[in-house]
Amino acid sequence: MDMQLADLSRDVQREAIRAGFGRGLLAVGQDERIVGVCADLTDSTHMGDFARKYPERFIQIGVAEQNLVTVGSGLAAQGQIPFVSSYAAFAPGRCWEQIRTTICLNDQPVKIVGSHAGVSVGPDGATHQMLEDIAIMRVLPNMAVIAPCDAVEAEKATRAMAIDKRPNYIRLAREATPIVTTTDTPFEIGKAYVYRPGNDVSIITTGTMTYHALVAAAKLAENGISAEVVHVPTIKPLDTETILNSVDKTRCAVTAEEGQMAGGLGSVITELVCTELPVPVERIGMQDRFGESGNPDELLAYFGLDAEHIQQAAFAVLGKKP
Repeated sequence: MDMQLADLSRDVQREAIRAGFGRGLLAVGQDERIVGVCADLTDSTHMGDFARKYPERFIQIGVAEQNLVTVGSGLAAQGQIPFVSSYAAFAPGRCWEQIRTTICLNDQPVKIVGSHAGVSVGPDGATHQMLEDIAIMRVLPNMAVIAPCDAVEAEKATRAMAIDKRPNYIRLAREATPIVTTTDTPFEIGKAYVYRPGNDVSIITTGTMTYHALVAAAKLAENGISAEVVHVPTIKPLDTETILNSVDKTRCAVTAEEGQMAGGLGSVITELVCTELPVPVERIGMQDRFGESGNPDELLAYFGLDAEHIQQAAFAVLGKKP
């Protein structure tokens, strides 16, 4: 199946993933059940256009993230579809218990928008570089966890979240990141996609790391290695069929994510593979440490979250292949 991806052989276009969320929210705002709720970060989370167009359906909570998600749960209980936004370090970081108790336990379809996730937040440093959100959100019953790879997919994901009946969490990056997909690239909550077919090694990736995985796969091809890139925009519920089909073919895998690999995508995939189809797996991600302040691209390289390190992991796992 042709994935209709962007042409990465030329100078790649970049846009902040959070901008795609903003466009998506504005589009679904035509539904009068959609309500925007923000914790004093309206323009930073790209909820501003919605707030200006639909002021009667926008609530500024202020710096009160526990209240942010609790109000969201109350709105959902009254038949609204609330999108609640803050930096991911604060929502879900500061209000996880309220998400657990008021949203998930009651199975309310609140849409939690965590912006500025990953080390690519850059100079804001460790306090604002949310790395643990995939781990803490995927363990919550009823919660869907989504990490789009670019702004185009983030817009599609936002539209899909508006009609999904579950609680949702979407993870957004701050900086302008490469545009990988097009308007014709498929997206559905709960589906993974093979963005580049291959036979030797599966590179299973999510969020901003999908671009780096595609670059790594192209470099590996120059060395005669056929890498299959599987993009996993929905960490939960997981598309086990697509992932296992890939791993069954290649018999080894690399996972890549811009967050803690303990509890994150790396754990998700190793749990699945260990149970269903034991093969060697190498994991790329943050290794039990906090981030630092710096240039986003320099930080990705420093922490081993770039195409070069994905290539190295592919070579390593190929050496362990049965």
